[in-house]
Amino acid sequence: MSGLPSLPVTFRPGRTRAVLLTAAVAIFVVITVVAMLLGQLGPGERLSFIVTAALLSGVLLQLGRVKVVADDTGVTVVNIISKRHLAWAEIVQVNLRPGDPWVFLDLTDGTSLPALGIQPGIARERAIADARTLRALAEARSPEDLP
Repeated sequence: MSGLPSLPVTFRPGRTRAVLLTAAVAIFVVITVVAMLLGQLGPGERLSFIVTAALLSGVLLQLGRVKVVADDTGVTVVNIISKRHLAWAEIVQVNLRPGDPWVFLDLTDGTSLPALGIQPGIARERAIADARTLRALAEARSPEDLP
């Protein structure tokens, strides 16, 4: 298993996450400032502006939480609204085909799980390297290779 990173290792779409977090803060600040500067608005209307800003920012923050964490016990996939831990033995293959929006994990039950934490959107080369690393980790920890 030489050449593999030491565990645990976390894969995140770093640039995409930075854009989402920055946009979330900017949207909240801008809408809140606009609400405060509009003198003709009443307190309820201002509050509705701020609540709307918080909801929009919350959606962007939720999109920015995606990650894939590989540790000794397996892989934890945190997607937009779900979190799932997989044992290494459950992962048959790690796929990132041309045109895929993110990595897909083929599982022993015949299903495929999207892993949004590795996505080639803004940083394609990084996503490819991360997918290869996760694939190598999964192959190194497959049941037939373990003592």
